[in-house]
Amino acid sequence: MPLTKLQFRPGVNRETTSYANEGGWYDCDKVRFRFGVPEKIGGWQKKSGTTFLGTCRALHPWVALDGSQYLGVGTHLKYYIDEGGAFNDITPIRETTAAGDVTFAAVNGSSTLTVTDSNHGALQDDFVTFSGAVTLGGNITADVLNQEYQISNVVNANTYEIIAKDTSGVTVVADGSDTGDGGAAVVGAYQINTGLDTTVVGTGWGAGTWGRGGWGSGASISATGDQLRIWSHDNFGEDLIINVRNGGIYYWDKSTQSAPFTRAVELSQLSGADATTPTIAKQVIVSDRDRHVLAFGCDPQTNIGVQDPLLIRFSDQENPLIWDALPTNTAGDLRVGSGSEIVCAVETRQQTLVFTDVSVHTMQFIGPPFTFGINQISENTTIMGPLAAAAVDDIVLWMGQEEFYIYNGSVQKLPCSVRSYVFDDFNLGQAEKVTCGTNSSFSEVWWFYCSASSDDLDRYVVYNYAEQAWYYGQLTRTCWLDRGINQNPIAAGRDGYLYLQEFGNDDGSANPPTAINSYIESSQIDIGDGENFVFMRRLIPDVTFIGSASPTPVVDFILEARNFPGANYRTSTTNNVARTATVPIEQFTEQVNLRLRGRSFALKIQSTDTGVNWRLGAPRVDIRPDGRR
Repeated sequence: MPLTKLQFRPGVNRETTSYANEGGWYDCDKVRFRFGVPEKIGGWQKKSGTTFLGTCRALHPWVALDGSQYLGVGTHLKYYIDEGGAFNDITPIRETTAAGDVTFAAVNGSSTLTVTDSNHGALQDDFVTFSGAVTLGGNITADVLNQEYQISNVVNANTYEIIAKDTSGVTVVADGSDTGDGGAAVVGAYQINTGLDTTVVGTGWGAGTWGRGGWGSGASISATGDQLRIWSHDNFGEDLIINVRNGGIYYWDKSTQSAPFTRAVELSQLSGADATTPTIAKQVIVSDRDRHVLAFGCDPQTNIGVQDPLLIRFSDQENPLIWDALPTNTAGDLRVGSGSEIVCAVETRQQTLVFTDVSVHTMQFIGPPFTFGINQISENTTIMGPLAAAAVDDIVLWMGQEEFYIYNGSVQKLPCSVRSYVFDDFNLGQAEKVTCGTNSSFSEVWWFYCSASSDDLDRYVVYNYAEQAWYYGQLTRTCWLDRGINQNPIAAGRDGYLYLQEFGNDDGSANPPTAINSYIESSQIDIGDGENFVFMRRLIPDVTFIGSASPTPVVDFILEARNFPGANYRTSTTNNVARTATVPIEQFTEQVNLRLRGRSFALKIQSTDTGVNWRLGAPRVDIRPDGRR
């Protein structure tokens, strides 16, 4: 019998059985499709050697007028601006006390300091910076006190605890001489409340991080500190506007910066801001075409401080400080007519898509006198969370509840060949964490999500819109930013590092880099609908190693046989005929002789070595019928 060319349909299909999917791929990890054939994805490397605090869920790049490149980094604890690999903390200050409002108390032999400040408003894990303190008399010196601290425990509304440390971060233990209170000039500058790193549904028991309140204490999910911390941000020229979801709107002015960077300030408190400037929102966007600042789910100008979750307001054109709608400006508002809240908004080249919990709307600049118009384009449409959508030119793709959707002039369900695989193993309790990003170099949209057994983003699913193919894998990334200002995509890990993606061949989270275990496995192949046994005696591999860093790259071709669709792959041998064959394939491997027998077989390609990049071609096998017994 002549050699049989093994060619498979692009993409992975898990909507049927492996046996019924003959001619397709059935399983994979860290593999993509390009020009119809699978290849290993690119590696990653740390962007810099410095780390940030918290879990990053927001990245935004821009370039200042002087050519400086900035990257906004929003975590559940802080907001940073990354410049040249250094993370500059610009987290806003919510309150600065009067001198003497803060006092300290130490206990001999303990590193825990009790801080007293009436109605401090702080939560566990919040940050406060002290200044003006004097020594407590012993080991707790002025240098120990006058620095930034993270609150370790909130005792009550008037007191909390911190762990004393020196300026290098080493814990300091008080001695018997530490009997002072820090003096009458102590000032505490409190940063805005931190947010949660894990979604908590409902109120009462467990509605907050472990130990955030007293034993068994309840919490309200309406407070910004008791929600999953999600930032939205956009640059207004060379400046930056940032927003805590369901929290304040802040402004960072590039022209006032020096080393160290000054902190962002509340937009409504800037000089020149009118009295109707919104103080709370779900999301902010700067409209690129017409230079309006858009605030979604914000407070109305007639009731500042009270959030309307369906209200959209926009500033005067070219002026983020004027929000009072007058005949002499272009400020104004719109209210979405369906749903209970705005979930998110996604800007495209021509319009902005606005998602509520039950509908989708398009918002467009139409000029005076109305400035913007909004139209509902779909109802009974879901979205998994505020980070679950991404735009590719004028097309928007997003993950909904049990479905994927695409907007390309109309809203449609996106056929998905791995839908059951994704949603049958999905932690809906952490749906807000789903994050979507584009990888335009490979025509891909990625969604990172939590599997059913995980509270962290540990899986991904990819739609390749050029190939119209789906594939998936396991990778922990909490945020993804496509290439643009940077040559490579940038993603955030759970370890406090940013990573350059599609960089090299290996996992650069360790030093030295480790191998990426990538593989793809086909569905079953048989002869005559499995009527005859298949005997395979020769394999002609076809794989390229272009782009490999290793001088001797190797992948394994694994051929697995079985006798029935529901049977396991066989590993034993009978009459010297194997049931499984693992064949190392090098760059110049011409052919491999085998002895493999079964009613059907599957092909798996796997690489586990460093420096390897591979791409499959069209391998051939010498197979022939071998009887029915």
